[in-house]
Amino acid sequence: MPKEFDKFEGKLGFSFQNKDLFKEALTHRSYLNENPSWPFKNNERLEFLGDAVLELVATEELFNNFPNKNEGELTVYRAALVNTKMLGRVAKDIGLDIEILVSKGESYEIAGGGGEAILADTVEAVIGAAYLDNGYDVAKKFIRRFIMTSLNEVVRNGGKDAKSLIQEISQENHGLTPTYKVLEESGPAHERIFKVGLYFGGELKSEGSGNSKQNAELQAAEKLLSEIKSGNLL
Repeated sequence: MPKEFDKFEGKLGFSFQNKDLFKEALTHRSYLNENPSWPFKNNERLEFLGDAVLELVATEELFNNFPNKNEGELTVYRAALVNTKMLGRVAKDIGLDIEILVSKGESYEIAGGGGEAILADTVEAVIGAAYLDNGYDVAKKFIRRFIMTSLNEVVRNGGKDAKSLIQEISQENHGLTPTYKVLEESGPAHERIFKVGLYFGGELKSEGSGNSKQNAELQAAEKLLSEIKSGNLL
């Protein structure tokens, strides 16, 4: 179980009365394949519940905070707040990437910076467990503390990720659609690392790396967007 259960639980801002619920929330199905004697179920049912609680809380917060925004705008903001990348980041911020129970293969992927979908699902499972164990208000407190704090960032970006923003900037300023090309692949098959270049026309503007082409492209876009925001305009 979690290496430092009490310490980790303290990061969440509340305590579980039923510790078994928390153990279930941290149990990925791949762990059970290698550890069939583990007495707890995988976290998929809790994830299902937590997904619904998260969507309700995010919707309620957006509805109350933006009385002049229409349904379409609020939907874009909500999608940006609860997507896999955002929840994966939350998981790493609170240390779930270290505590989650997964197979050795999945553990290698997470340690290498990947496994965002697994981490995001685990955040939702923790929310579901918090809801069952402590009720709606505690689950809401967790969501507000760790997820809704990214709302200003989401609003600044109009709910769009870095790749979408870079595409808009490139098309508006240069009439070009940015392209991405794999520059290098390295590492063993189960820990593949991709290095990708972001190009405007034939000009290399930025590079990124990640455990998938998509993640590498996103990192390249994020780097370029950061430079633009710092005043190093295209």
